[in-house]
Formats: sequence, C-alpha cells, structure tokens
Amino acid sequence: MIHDGHTVTALVITKNEETHLSECLASVIGWVDEVVVLDSGSTDRTKEIAEQYGARFYQNLEWQGFGRQRQIAQDYVTSSWCFWLDADERVTSALRDEILSVLRQGTANNVYAIPRLNWFFGRFIRHCGWYPKPVVRLYPLALTHYDDANVHEQVEIRDSFCVKTLVNDLMHYPYKDLRHYVTKSASYANDWAKMKDAEGKKSSLVGAFFRAVLRFFRMYLFQKGMLDGKQGFLLCVLSSYYTFLKYAELWILGQDKEKEIRNRHLQERQK
Repeated sequence: MIHDGHTVTALVITKNEETHLSECLASVIGWVDEVVVLDSGSTDRTKEIAEQYGARFYQNLEWQGFGRQRQIAQDYVTSSWCFWLDADERVTSALRDEILSVLRQGTANNVYAIPRLNWFFGRFIRHCGWYPKPVVRLYPLALTHYDDANVHEQVEIRDSFCVKTLVNDLMHYPYKDLRHYVTKSASYANDWAKMKDAEGKKSSLVGAFFRAVLRFFRMYLFQKGMLDGKQGFLLCVLSSYYTFLKYAELWILGQDKEKEIRNRHLQERQK
C-alpha cells in the first residue's frame, strides 16, 4: 500500500504478549504496509498470533534493554516510515485516518508524537500527569531511531527535527491487575537503577522516601489526580511506590559496591 509515495511499517517488540497482541495487530492490519514483531523469548502463543496476522516475526534473545531491542527491530524495516506500537496499545479508526493523512503530506524532517489515553483499573486516566503526555512514535526510517536506554527509552530528537503532535489518542491498556503492575514496576525499577548506577549516580533511603512523597503530592494535587477518582488516588499511591523502589534499588546497588570495595581493601591488607 503506497500513501503518496510513503510506505509505513508498524513495529512491536514482544515477550509473552498473547493476551494483548491480537487486538493490537488487528488495529493496524489493512492500512500499514507491513508489520514487524521482534520477540525476546516468548513461551506462549505470541509467535503464532503474529504469524496469523501476517507479521514478519523475528527473535533476539540477547536482551540489551528496551532501547537496543527497538533499534534491532528497526533494522528489519523496509518501508519509508516507522510507526511504533506496544502490544498493549490500540489504534482507533480516527487515529488511523490521521496517520494516513500525515503520510500523504509528511515532510523529510517531521516526526510525530501521539497522545496516549491510559486505561487504569476501570477508568481512563485524564490527569495525574498521564494525559495527554504525547510520545514520539511516527517518523521516517532514515531520520532517527530509539536511544540505548535500558528502560524508558525515547526516540532521539535532533534540533533540526520538527516535532508535531497528532490530535487523536492512542489507546493504552498497560496493566492486567495489581500484581501485574507491581511486577512490571519492580522490573522497570531494577533496570533503571542499574542504568543510573552505571552512570555513577547514587541514592539514599531518606532521599528515596522524600522523592516518593513529593511524587504523590505532585500527581494528586498539582497534576489534579483527584479528578480521576479512586483510580487516580490509587495511581498516585502506586506511582510514589515506584519512585521509592527506583531510588531504593539504586541505594542497594551502591551498598553492594561499597561492600566490594571494603572486601578488596581487607584482602589487600591481609596479603
């Protein structure tokens, strides 16, 4: 399918996404030119579902972080434009039409951000700093790619780029239940802490506590989380927990380093 000379590939990175992948791919099949799915070792029906929808399915089992995984996935693209999706996201018909319009008139240095509307335990969240919070997901293949971040990766934006924000929302269903949220947050916190530790950053438990408290009040009061009802309150509490977890993990890594240094000095004195 050619959109006035521009072709587009939808890209998804996966691991055990059988719950979400079918609806995600169904929302792009028929109007994108190809779908690329890069998997990191699924043991469920992810591969089968991807192939049912005609996606080009690849695997990279040497996990180097989300940023690097997205870079590898982009290497498989043969279209002129990249459109990124997570498996738990859905494209509405309005967003589809807007993207097709962009492809008909997109210029060489334009990249496009899309607002995400998040479903959180029975309600779409429109405050808490979660909305609209546009994310860059649509750009020409030759123009850019994701950075190397292990977690919270972002598309690299140069000064010469013109970032335009689309009007219609990308629907996001990030959590199946509370256990899923806690497990996912713990994994992200660990990846974040390792990344910051490698950069030489440090933390303290007191600092972690105060950052968590500030996170709650910023989201609930200043970002009007109270307008999202009970779900908004829960999200603010869980977000403050995630903040504490990140900096506590970073503190623990610092303690491990200090222990290694002490042991090394002790061994040297004993020689």
